Amino acid sequence: MNKPLVTAVALLAAMQPVFAADNLADIEKAARAEGKLFSIGMPDSWANWKDTWQQISSKYAIAHQDTDMSSAQEIAKFAAEKENATADIGDVGGAFGPVAVAQGVTQPFKPSTWSDIPNWAKDADGHWMLAYTGTISFLINKDLVKKNPTSWHELLSGKYKITVGDVGVASQANNGVLAAAYAMGGSEKNLKPALAFFGKLAEQGRLSLNDPTIANIEKGEVEVGVLWDFNALNYRDQIDPKKFDVVIPSDGSVIAGYTTIINKWAKNPNAAKLAREYIFSDAGQINLARGYARPIRSNVALPDDVKAKLLPPAQYAKAKPVADQAAWEKSSKALPRLWQENVMIHMQ
Repeated sequence: MNKPLVTAVALLAAMQPVFAADNLADIEKAARAEGKLFSIGMPDSWANWKDTWQQISSKYAIAHQDTDMSSAQEIAKFAAEKENATADIGDVGGAFGPVAVAQGVTQPFKPSTWSDIPNWAKDADGHWMLAYTGTISFLINKDLVKKNPTSWHELLSGKYKITVGDVGVASQANNGVLAAAYAMGGSEKNLKPALAFFGKLAEQGRLSLNDPTIANIEKGEVEVGVLWDFNALNYRDQIDPKKFDVVIPSDGSVIAGYTTIINKWAKNPNAAKLAREYIFSDAGQINLARGYARPIRSNVALPDDVKAKLLPPAQYAKAKPVADQAAWEKSSKALPRLWQENVMIHMQ
């Protein structure tokens, strides 16, 4: 007689989120018990995640595994898998943080350093918060390019190919378009100048469909790559510092950040929270700086050898953060269609 009630109760229990502790001591204890953490979009080679994962593993006995993917793909994975989650935490471009919240795929957690994070760089409820920022730059293969371009406008007169990546999907590629828009007199609301610019490159047969990954760069398949400065500097030094130059375009660039998002249905929610806590600690912020990213917390003292990794401040004179986040979110959503209509149509 009570079987339907028992079944309903069991079903309700199965639908409840995995237990996540509230205070740091309990989070650490529960995270150690979980003993594992699955991330997406946080590979070793990106912003020096390698050191953070190694330290978390060593300090808390948590095994880690990452699967690299774009910001849009990360959110789609959370949404598609739901209770069958295979990922606990991801790292997405700043514009994708509010998108993830709107889709209802995240859970909030404010690290103990919450007050050190500028208000513009975080969600009031703690669903997302930028851990580091990057600026769009050019990575130039000097073996393949005779004269370094120093601006977007200069790119049009070159003979080399430009690799921007998967526009409409990857946050780095999207921000490359926005940086070009800034240089060409556009804005978050008006990407037309940038789309016309990349359309001209496509007409010239100089827009490469390759991704500016370290593997493709190492193989010599990227002549001029449009990347975050932290990726460009990292790849340069990993492959051959003498072979590459990194330049912030002098006529305009964008400064943007990346945020962790914790899966609403994470199987290891405490390990994910502990990871976010560590990422915002002094050690975690210095790790990001060692990966050439600029930590969001300004009160972290960087070692001299870490400071030396970064480009001179003068190169950032025309770089600026997103002024209208809401407009950029809207434009980002429209970008896949706009890119197809204005750029890919001209590909030779």
